[in-house]
Amino acid sequence: MKILVANLGSTSFKYRLFELPHTGSSMTAGLREATSLETELARGGVERIGEARSRVYASCQAGATALEALMPVPDHAVALQAALTQLTGEGGPLKRIDEVAAIGFKAVHGGRVSGVVRVSPDVLAAMEEVSQVAPAHNPPYVRAMRLMAERLPGVPLVAAFETGFHTTIPDRNSFYAVPTEWVEKYHVRRWGFHGASHRFVSNRLLELVQKRPLRTITCHLGGSSSICWTLDGQSVGTSMGMSPQSGLPQNNRAGDFDPFALLHLAKATGKSFEELLADLSAKSGLAGMSGTSGDMRDLESAAAAGNARAQLAIDVFVASIRHWLGAGIVELGGIDAIAFTGGIGENSPLTRAAVTRDLTELGIEIDSDANTATGSGERQIGVFQSITARPRVALWVIPTNEELVVARQTRDLLAAEMKGN
Repeated sequence: MKILVANLGSTSFKYRLFELPHTGSSMTAGLREATSLETELARGGVERIGEARSRVYASCQAGATALEALMPVPDHAVALQAALTQLTGEGGPLKRIDEVAAIGFKAVHGGRVSGVVRVSPDVLAAMEEVSQVAPAHNPPYVRAMRLMAERLPGVPLVAAFETGFHTTIPDRNSFYAVPTEWVEKYHVRRWGFHGASHRFVSNRLLELVQKRPLRTITCHLGGSSSICWTLDGQSVGTSMGMSPQSGLPQNNRAGDFDPFALLHLAKATGKSFEELLADLSAKSGLAGMSGTSGDMRDLESAAAAGNARAQLAIDVFVASIRHWLGAGIVELGGIDAIAFTGGIGENSPLTRAAVTRDLTELGIEIDSDANTATGSGERQIGVFQSITARPRVALWVIPTNEELVVARQTRDLLAAEMKGN
């Protein structure tokens, strides 16, 4: 069964084509790395969408890069069309795009709709109802879903919402202190996002760390970042709230921000509420603070060259991560493992070292050699032994595989529908 997965980030588009067996283990049984029965046939995507020099790439099953170029990609619709061309072009894995059994979307926010569902007019309407709190994500997903429905009417479209993983969060960690009507009528609550990534990494930790119950914190750090506290693989708290604009500072989004400051800014600047929200969601975050870039690679280079604003942006980012790390340790009553994933989490030794700095008394101690070692892939970076009697917290770098999670969820939904019929 061929499943195509579309993963649209705020400034990125990724796709992967999988060949999966028709049936598989339950999602709650743990996510193992792809076996010979789960084959990735192709992958590709676009980075830095909207910039003058977006990176477009694609590769085949053998892993060799078949395409890599720098070119302007103005929006996600253009990126999606490029993906279809790559898959069905000369040397591509498909003769026709309708060879796939389904297209799974790593959807972000459905408000009243969550979990894994078939894309339908009602699902699209639900996504549009909350587009104002996910302006960088929902509109491009809705456009992509409608485009695929028009061009491929015979191919099932499945939305796997990121909020689904966080339905296990207890009310004390998911409710805001707001009128009950806001919660019941308008669905105002802490929904949480990056669910596919936190699901993959937390379940992988269940396989790597044998202690039970297992108290873990997963740090998805990239252009968009969030922290998740998990107990035996289930989410019990997360840094993002009603919208992906909240929590940690993002590449160009402010993260947590006092809403009453908007009133002050409106009076001081003469800007409208909508203009200020646009500034918070597109001109703030790491890019806004540094005045250079929201990309950690650029920020680290600038900071090393003496750019004080770039260093401040990094420091604020790290402090926010440590804030949520500390809160998670208190909520969980201790910590057994911490995992770093995402573009920053997997590739920035400086960030990992800063997050875990001076936490030896909590059993958190990074191995500097392992942390800075060249190479990539899954690896342990924590100190295994210590002169203290305190138990060591397992520290891991785990490359996430959100697309594999969505492919399995899509496959399982189709299987459940066939069984129901």
